[in-house]
Amino acid sequence: MIRKTVANVQEACEGIEDGMTFMLGGFGLCGIPENIINELVRRNVQQITCISNYAGVDDFGLGLLLKKHQIKKMISSYVGENAEFERQMLSGEMEVELVPQGTLAQRCEAARTGIPAFFTPAGYGTEVAEGKETREFNGKMYVMEEAFKADFSFVKAWKGDEAGNLIFKGTARNFNPCMCGAAKITVAEVEELVPVGTLDPNHIHIPGIFVQRIFQGEKYEKRIEQLTVRKR
Repeated sequence: MIRKTVANVQEACEGIEDGMTFMLGGFGLCGIPENIINELVRRNVQQITCISNYAGVDDFGLGLLLKKHQIKKMISSYVGENAEFERQMLSGEMEVELVPQGTLAQRCEAARTGIPAFFTPAGYGTEVAEGKETREFNGKMYVMEEAFKADFSFVKAWKGDEAGNLIFKGTARNFNPCMCGAAKITVAEVEELVPVGTLDPNHIHIPGIFVQRIFQGEKYEKRIEQLTVRKR
């Protein structure tokens, strides 16, 4: 049996260089690869392009990379919770490509399945479509979007085994699955790493064929970006 485990986050991030493109799973602060983000901060990798649904908050998630000016370009759907992101975007310090959320997911999925491009109606007639091929199908206009190209895909799962099979928990099953296998190297950090054969095959969300490295993470904060509770 092929085992894809590495000892720790440092070993999982071997081969990372300045100027690379990274996919990072998660939705808001839910299901983000916290250990890997912290390692990228520690390594001070520079001039990176990040593909992620969300840009984190000012002091957590991708916001930690923004704080140290490590991100050259951000490809994202929602960026409204990060004041530093706004400042860098408006000042021109960082290049930003805003992508409709469904298109972002499908561009990841296309990369994962080897499809170079696809047509979608999302964004037609807006700035999203500028410079892109458009075509009519059955009387409706569509925009051609290309699959992403990334060096590393970093995902977070609840449980995984030594062969790289993954199970996601709850709403953490967001952008993580479609980013598995969508880059040259997929690295998965999991809350619990178990021996091969432990997981019920019927419960596995992503088979190990899409994962190259897996390790057990530590000290998950799992922060909530905005907590609203009812008054007593």
